[in-house]
Amino acid sequence: MADDWIARDVAAIARIPAVPSILDVICRTTGMGFAAVARVTEDRWVACSVKDDIAFGLAPGGELKIETTICNEIREHREPVIINDVDKSSFLTHPTPALYGFKSYISMPIVLPDGRFFGTLCAIDPRPAQLENPEIVAMFKLFAELIAFHLDAIDRVAVSEASLSNEREMSALREQFIAVLGHDLRNPLAAIDAGIQTLGRDSLSPRGLSVIDLTKGAVRRMSKLIDDVLDFARTRMGDGIIVQRKPVVIGQVVQHVAAELRAAFPDKIITEEFLPMEKLLCDPARLAQLFSNLMANAITHGSPESPVHVRAVTIDDSFEFSVENAGDPISPQAMDRLFAPFARGDIRSNQQGLGLGLYIASEVASAHGGAITVTSTDAATRFTFRMPAGEGVEL
Repeated sequence: MADDWIARDVAAIARIPAVPSILDVICRTTGMGFAAVARVTEDRWVACSVKDDIAFGLAPGGELKIETTICNEIREHREPVIINDVDKSSFLTHPTPALYGFKSYISMPIVLPDGRFFGTLCAIDPRPAQLENPEIVAMFKLFAELIAFHLDAIDRVAVSEASLSNEREMSALREQFIAVLGHDLRNPLAAIDAGIQTLGRDSLSPRGLSVIDLTKGAVRRMSKLIDDVLDFARTRMGDGIIVQRKPVVIGQVVQHVAAELRAAFPDKIITEEFLPMEKLLCDPARLAQLFSNLMANAITHGSPESPVHVRAVTIDDSFEFSVENAGDPISPQAMDRLFAPFARGDIRSNQQGLGLGLYIASEVASAHGGAITVTSTDAATRFTFRMPAGEGVEL
């Protein structure tokens, strides 16, 4: 039974997509070589997620003897422990630093919203580090709260699912919960973003600027996940995708999305082809979301060596947007569920994300009176979106 909860908690942390970015930001910000999320009980210390640049030797699921860790003391008093330099601290004679060979240490308790102690978010390094400053402490506190929020959400979903016997009731409750979750996640995310903006106004080293850019990227990805979850909840609860149409030079929207993806994937070649067009009556923000989801899907699942080709044209009374990439063809089994929500594992089981991108793209297409079709062969995979132009195109 003990091994069951170890596997469960390691899996729960693995289900939080932000954790690897959190550990990476911690190491880059502090200069420390090892960071981890640990599950800590009165008799166990288990690593759930790890970033190890100093060959400390722990992997997810690995354990330390609880009595040899400082985290055991944190479990009792639930206060962070911060050590800039062991040799200049009250931990000089403590056995743990000597046992594990570190000079700097920081550990923040992860306490769930209902008061239960889960474990710690911690980092160590064999060299001293400047950790006792408000920015570092606030960052650790925010990250620990974010992890605790995710864990509590996972627990609540599990409890809800176990208690529901009717499939329709379970589906409705889950989707309502997702909507609430999406809204509530914005609070810690907004706090992180505000902290980044504050740090960005200071004079920073090139390394500091790199950390800021990395964290901004993580915030953008997390924000997109929240948006996808909220869109999914709206569509499943009957509200659908709401569009606000206005005349737009749609080629400019496509070019803007392509530029954003080039910045996010600088090693990827994206080619564009536009035939003459004027304005399309549409919701530009929603179509930008559709374009971005289709292009990002092609970049993620296509051949890394081959370019992604984007084409936008008006044909007769229709607007047509297509994205083509080389790579392995989509299997018939995956094709059947391609636009279903949470279908990511049907295509590539090791890809990150919730598997909502294509589903939301198809809902945006439908809201514009259009549809997305797919062809996939050994030569290429092409997603094509078509919608009526009608009076919306000013020729």
